[in-house]
Amino acid sequence: MHQLLSTPAGARIRFRRGSLADWPLIDTFHQACSAQALHRRWGRTRILRRDIERLLHHSASWIALHATNEVVALASAGPLGREAGVFDLGLQVADDHQRRGVGLALAQHAAAHARSQGGHTLSAYTEASNWPLRTLVRRLGHPTEIREGAHLDIRIPLTSAGADGPIEPAPPPFSGGDPRAAE
Repeated sequence: MHQLLSTPAGARIRFRRGSLADWPLIDTFHQACSAQALHRRWGRTRILRRDIERLLHHSASWIALHATNEVVALASAGPLGREAGVFDLGLQVADDHQRRGVGLALAQHAAAHARSQGGHTLSAYTEASNWPLRTLVRRLGHPTEIREGAHLDIRIPLTSAGADGPIEPAPPPFSGGDPRAAE
């Protein structure tokens, strides 16, 4: 069953829970993503069926669909096994659909899901240079970032994740960060 999400710009996006039956659509989606975007999300440029099987087994996952039924985004939220109440946020948006609010709308949905499952924090582990994700999570709330070499462990308290109400304005840009963060 499809659901609708509204982006900050007012666009309506169809999305639904993903399943292994969606592998051909998800595979086509990943093949259309740039190598840079895949590497930012997955840490590599080739996504295999077993990666999606693992994702679907360990988390709730959703696909966003274009009017032509092509997948334009994949989001997931699943509990981190080692930390009760902390949910991992996974998000991939097709290159030509980025900066349109699709990722933010799905991230808000993932936050609401995590909260409904007893979660108190969203976590995103990413490269420190992943400015699109860093900017997006600032729109969800007030993240904390812990640097681990070239990576960041970003934590967003679900009490401020904006999943049940209007999107909070983005906090001021990161001090000393990349100027793209304020875009």
